[in-house]
Amino acid sequence: MTLTQKLKKLLNWSSRSAPHIDLNTELYQQLKPFRLPLILVVFMIMVGTLGYVLIDGFTLLDAVYQSGITFTTVGFGEISPISPAGRLFTITLIILGFGAFSFSIGILVEVLNKGQLVKIIKERSMLYKIARLKNHFVICHHSEITIELSKQFRENHIPFVVIDPRDDLAELAIEHKYPYFVQEDPHTEAALLKSYLSSAKGLITLSENTADNIAQIASTRLYENEIGLQRPYYIITSASNESDMVKLKKLGADRVISATKLMAERLRAMSLRPDMENMLEKLLYRQDAPIDMEEIKVPDHSWMRFKKLKEAHLRDITNVSIVGIRDAKDTFIPMPKGDVLIGTGCKLLVIGTGESIRATKRIIRKKQKPEELKYV
Repeated sequence: MTLTQKLKKLLNWSSRSAPHIDLNTELYQQLKPFRLPLILVVFMIMVGTLGYVLIDGFTLLDAVYQSGITFTTVGFGEISPISPAGRLFTITLIILGFGAFSFSIGILVEVLNKGQLVKIIKERSMLYKIARLKNHFVICHHSEITIELSKQFRENHIPFVVIDPRDDLAELAIEHKYPYFVQEDPHTEAALLKSYLSSAKGLITLSENTADNIAQIASTRLYENEIGLQRPYYIITSASNESDMVKLKKLGADRVISATKLMAERLRAMSLRPDMENMLEKLLYRQDAPIDMEEIKVPDHSWMRFKKLKEAHLRDITNVSIVGIRDAKDTFIPMPKGDVLIGTGCKLLVIGTGESIRATKRIIRKKQKPEELKYV
């Protein structure tokens, strides 16, 4: 390993990310018709050069130049006197050159009219952009929910890729400001590779058809096992009824959202506690909210494991409040007391400013007892 490679590894630098599917083969197939015109052009230049050298004794550079301006019919004239035989040769070269150019332009127009070449070039450029993403979300199927979700993701600077097989996806992406998109059936291997799922944080499938969501979850979990992912994908999906929600969870979805159930719960909250609902909306759901709430998992290497909550002094160090603890068995303890033990795999529900929550994450993820506890 060279010194440069060691330095890149130390600084966690990497070369330009390449997509799993680069479309080079498809691009070559589209460019294949241009081989014959290109060969004709090179052949005509060679014949013209050789003719001017043998007939009129031109130097090699003058012969190439005269052949080029004659072949392309630019009309610059003769760079030096040409013999009658040379002029007959020039007329022949002009006629053959005109035919070669007409043939080449015909092929160019035919290929461009099909539209596949331009489409592949644009898609290839898009795939290289997607390959630079890290910890992004893959959103399957364009819908009204996708439109609203993309707005929220853009406002919160969360990278995402939209996958849908519809032909007008490019126009929809421009209209609804999807920065990255892939026109494929979401559950296919090509879609998973093109969306660079190997570097994604999770996947959201929003088809109105439950069978499509089932196929998507199964494909994603199989792909996850194939690449040996250490951290499973976080999969969110939607369902229209309770039985489908249970089914999708059993198949591997981490969260299943029911629009009907969410609306009913929101209406109930508004009806019973309208003032509280408005306050939560302002504090937690807005992008510029002064406080935030997040569930933080305590890793296995954390210094906080098997410590009492009061021994962590998170309130004193980072100015956050712990309003709940969820243990490894998914039992939730609201408003825990200081004597509650922080066990393996538990999650802390904390509330505070965005900056204080980020500081809390850093403290929790440390292996050794933080220096800040000396001053508490």
